[in-house]
Amino acid sequence: MSDQIKHECGVAFIRLLKPLSYYQKKYGTALFGLNKLYLLMEKQHNRGQDGAGVATIKLDIEPGKRYISRHRSMAQNAVADIFEYIMKKFAEVEKEHPEKMKDAVWLKENMSFTGEVLLGHLRYGTHGKNSIENCHPFLRQNNWMTRNLVIAGNFNMTNVDELLEQLYDLGQHPKEKADTVTVLEKIGHFMDTEVQGLFDQFKREGNDDNIAITKMIADNMDLAKILKKSAKNWDGGYTIAGILGHGDAFVMRDPAGIRPAYYYANDEFVVATSERPAIQTAFNIPFEEVKEIKPGHALIVKKNGHVSEEQFSEPTEKKACSFERIYFSRGSDAAIYRERKQLGRLLCPQILDAVDNDIKNTVFSYIPNTAEIAFYGMVEGVNKYVKNYQRERLLNREDKITDEELSEVLALAPRVEKIAIKDVKLRTFITQDADRSEMVAHVYDTTYGLIKNSTDSLVVLDDSIVRGTTLKQSILKILDRLGPKKIVVVSSAPQIRYPDCYGIDMSRMGEFVAFEAAVSLLKESGHEDIILDVYQKCVAAKGLPAEKEQNFVKAIYESFTDQEISDRIAQIITPKGTKAEIKVIYQTLDNLHTACPDHLGDWYFSGDYPTPGGNKVVNRAFVNWMEGKNQRAYM
Repeated sequence: MSDQIKHECGVAFIRLLKPLSYYQKKYGTALFGLNKLYLLMEKQHNRGQDGAGVATIKLDIEPGKRYISRHRSMAQNAVADIFEYIMKKFAEVEKEHPEKMKDAVWLKENMSFTGEVLLGHLRYGTHGKNSIENCHPFLRQNNWMTRNLVIAGNFNMTNVDELLEQLYDLGQHPKEKADTVTVLEKIGHFMDTEVQGLFDQFKREGNDDNIAITKMIADNMDLAKILKKSAKNWDGGYTIAGILGHGDAFVMRDPAGIRPAYYYANDEFVVATSERPAIQTAFNIPFEEVKEIKPGHALIVKKNGHVSEEQFSEPTEKKACSFERIYFSRGSDAAIYRERKQLGRLLCPQILDAVDNDIKNTVFSYIPNTAEIAFYGMVEGVNKYVKNYQRERLLNREDKITDEELSEVLALAPRVEKIAIKDVKLRTFITQDADRSEMVAHVYDTTYGLIKNSTDSLVVLDDSIVRGTTLKQSILKILDRLGPKKIVVVSSAPQIRYPDCYGIDMSRMGEFVAFEAAVSLLKESGHEDIILDVYQKCVAAKGLPAEKEQNFVKAIYESFTDQEISDRIAQIITPKGTKAEIKVIYQTLDNLHTACPDHLGDWYFSGDYPTPGGNKVVNRAFVNWMEGKNQRAYM
C-alpha cells in the first residue's frame, strides 16, 4: 500500500499440556513454550510496531509465590526487546549454574516467565496515546487465583459509551474510557459473579474447608457462560485471548468473524494466533490441520487440559474482513496467496482496455511491496491474453505467415520491470512537518532507461489506494520523469469509501480520496443539496439506537458510476506539471468477492457494515467532516 495505514493487532497464545520436564526431555529445553511464543510473535510482526507484551501464568503454584509474569515494551523492535529482557535472566543462570537450566522443576519454582500458559500481543494503536499503559496484555488482579484475569486482543468496540454505562450500572467506576478497560472489567465482573456464586453454592452444600472450595471453584467455573454474559452487548470486531489466574484460558472471536483467529491442538500443546502461517512455521503444522475459530465461538482450554470450542454468542452472517486478505495478513498463507493472485488476474480486462491492448508498448510494474503477489496474478492474466492473441494470429490466417511476422508474433510478451523502489532509509529521516512535503517526494526512487519516451504506457499495481497522498506527492512525479505517454495506476482493492470501526485506522471521511472525488463531483454538478441532506439525516439520527440507524452516507456516491469517481480520483492525484496521461483503475466489488469468497466483509467499499454500530460510526464520521472536527467517530 503506497499510503501506509495502521491496522489491527496480533495475538499469540500457547497452553502447554505437559509438565515442563516433558519438554526438557523431548525438546532439550524447559523453555519450549517461550521459544515458540517468540517465533509466533515474530512471524506476526507485520501486525504491530507500536509495542508488544507478554504474560505467562504458572499452574499449581503454592501460596506466597509469584505465578503471573508480564513484560511490555515500546522499543523499536519491541518483540526482540521483550525476549532479551526475559532471556537475560536465564543467561545468567546458564553462566553461573548451567545444571539448573536442565532442572525444569527448579526453573518453574525460581524463574519468572516459566509458566505453562503463555500470551503474547503485538500492538498497532488505532487512536489516542501510544504509551506503555496502552500495550497489552492487561491485568485485573486479585488475591483469589480465580479472580485474576489477563487479556490481550485484536479488537475495537463501536459502543464504548454504552458499555461504560453498563459498568456504572453495575456499580463499577472504570479508570478510563477505553474499550480495553470495558472489555477487561466486563469479563472480570462476570468472572467475580461466577466465583461468588460457586462459593455460596458449595457453602450451602455443607463444605466448610475454604481451601477445598477454592479448588472446587477452579474446577467448576463455566467459562463459556462468563463469556456469553460479558459479550452480550458488544458491538465490534474482535479476537480476544484471556487467561484466568488458576489456568483456564480462552480465545474468543466476534459473531461476524470480522477479525481472524486460528488454532491447533494436540496432546502436547494448544496454540492460537491471528494468522495461520505463524502456527505452521513455528510448529511445522500442515495447512489443513490448522483450524479457524468459528464466529461467535471461543476456544476454551480448561486448567485440566480439556480443549473445546464453545458458542458464546449467536453467529451472524459471516463478514470476515476482506482487507485482511488484500493487504494486512502475510501472503505466506497459501489461501491468501491464491486469493491475491486472483485479484490481479481479474483486473486484466480493465487494464488491457486502458492500454488499448498494446502489449508491445506497455511496461507492467507494481508499487512495493505488498502488491507483489497480486502483480504476479496480473502478469499471468496478461500472459494468457498474449497466448490467446498468438493462437488467433497463427491459427486463423488464410494466407501463409511470413518468417518476419511469425517472429514478431512469437516475440510478443508482457514487459515486466521493477520501476519504483522504496528508499527505506530516507523514509526514517522524515521527521519535521516543514520538510515533509519535500522529503516525501523522494521516498521512492526509480529505474531509468526502461520506458520509451512518449511511446510506452506504464501500468503500476498497488494493493489499495486510500488517500492518494503518496501517489500525488511522490510516485507519480517520479514515474512521469521516465517519459511515458500514459500512467495507469491500478488498485487490486475497490474504492475505499467508508471508515472502519473494527480495528483499522481509517476513521475519518476526509482521508478517503474516493470521498473527496464524489464530493467534488456533487459540487461541480450543482448537487451540494445532497451533501446537506445527508448531514441533516445524520444529525437527526444521533439519538437513535444503533440498530435503527442506516448508512446515510451512501447517498454521496449514488449519483455517479464507479468509473466517474475513478476518473475524478485520477485528476485529484495528478501532480501539477505532469506530462503523462493519468488513469486510475479499481477492482470491482464483484471481483473482490470472486477472489475472496470466504471473506465478504467489504464495508470499507460498500458501506454495508456487519454490526449496527458501523452505521452509527459512518454517520458520525460524516457529521465530524461537515463540522470540521478532525477526530475519529468512535471511542
